[in-house]
Amino acid sequence: MDPKSMLEKVKNRVPDVLGNKDFSKYAILLPLIEKEGEIHVLFEVRSYDLRNQPGEICFPGGKIDFQDQTEEDTAVRETIEELGIKREEISNIFPLDYIVSPFGMIVYTFAGIIDPEAEFRPNPPEVDSIFTVPLSFFLEKEPKVYSINFDIQPEESFPYDLIAGGENYNWRTRQVDEFFYIYGDKVIWGLTAKILAHFIEIIR
Repeated sequence: MDPKSMLEKVKNRVPDVLGNKDFSKYAILLPLIEKEGEIHVLFEVRSYDLRNQPGEICFPGGKIDFQDQTEEDTAVRETIEELGIKREEISNIFPLDYIVSPFGMIVYTFAGIIDPEAEFRPNPPEVDSIFTVPLSFFLEKEPKVYSINFDIQPEESFPYDLIAGGENYNWRTRQVDEFFYIYGDKVIWGLTAKILAHFIEIIR
């Protein structure tokens, strides 16, 4: 390959997450709604009939579909479908940081305002119930943080002879922090709590 053709291929590239074509991509919306003169955060309780994470607390969202032109479109579409509200009842949508998980998943996150007059009709196959928590609770209450350590276990045929240090190679083990908020009998944790903590950090 000559230098000119090589440069033509790389000079206009827009950097992205390496390997992202193989990642599953999702988008979620952190919904805010005014109740009794105060801003609340709205949560879903996932249907107990779902195969993945039944009964857990989350924000509306789902996998990016070919029909969605942008990640924001996905977050809005999923919110409409799951909460049973109208598009015009969602406003002031703004992006938060996106998350690249160590398990081959990218999650694009947004926050937006739900009209306080909206009539909610949660979609039963996906949503068991919804509830809200005053935003002030999260501004005043720090999440509890617990660490999870991941062990590295190369497969049996791993070519230790090709790397410096061989079987004694000093692998860097990975640690992931899990966030927990406890509100009454509601446990908000995992990705939902991490996104919430990020949002709180922004508005502080």
